[in-house]
Amino acid sequence: MRGLSRWGFTAAVVGLLGSTMAHAQEPPGAAFGPGEQAQYRVKYLGLTAGSATVTVGAPMTQWGQRVWPIVATAKSDDLVGVYPIKSRFVTYWDAGAGRVTGSDLHSEENHKRRRQRIQLTADGAGAKVIKQKESDPPHETEHALSAGTLDVAGATFALRGQELVVGRSYSYPVFTGSKQFTLRATVEGRERVTTPAGARDVFRLRVQTDFGGKLDAKRDMVAYLSADEHHVPVRVEADFALGTVVAELTDYKPGRVVTVARADNSGD
Repeated sequence: MRGLSRWGFTAAVVGLLGSTMAHAQEPPGAAFGPGEQAQYRVKYLGLTAGSATVTVGAPMTQWGQRVWPIVATAKSDDLVGVYPIKSRFVTYWDAGAGRVTGSDLHSEENHKRRRQRIQLTADGAGAKVIKQKESDPPHETEHALSAGTLDVAGATFALRGQELVVGRSYSYPVFTGSKQFTLRATVEGRERVTTPAGARDVFRLRVQTDFGGKLDAKRDMVAYLSADEHHVPVRVEADFALGTVVAELTDYKPGRVVTVARADNSGD
């Protein structure tokens, strides 16, 4: 069960999971807004391993910019695994520009703490990363990225803002703090699924990632997003090297609709 040492980040992927940028097809805030909260039951190898909650917080200022904090928290079940795991991942969403400005990760595994902070440049083409384990001094690095880069949670929320169409694919450059890859999501069809939160009509998406290591995917992830205006992740299935992880929605509360000024990207 030591594979669960990466479970905290896996839960954050349910953003969980999760570059609309100039290509968004709906105004930001149409699918989600401050006050939204989604709760999930997370299963590992078929057993309930813990829970995750994703909340869109109230507008705040971070690094001089007005953002919505998207907070994903995860906690392992006390009865599963060798040691307790807690994780808190915050991505800072600039609703006006439809982009991520950075993120903070705090995790505790076997009572050992680590943190990671990522601050993206205004064009998303660069990042400063600060990592720290327990009482070790922080380690800072700088990275050159593809323009418009997001994190996984930001890519998930960006995808939610799209007009989902069966047969269409969506691509987002993603940076995890150590690795860059392109997240690709293809809408395969519509169906109806039942979770602890009830039955919903959903879009079924096949999602390609490239995390590597214990999170290396044996097959593409499958995500089910509600077919209503919120496009909330209802179920996520992932078969990683560390084992099969499934997250299911147990409760959902929509946020308030917020009208934001959209940055003019018509020339991009």
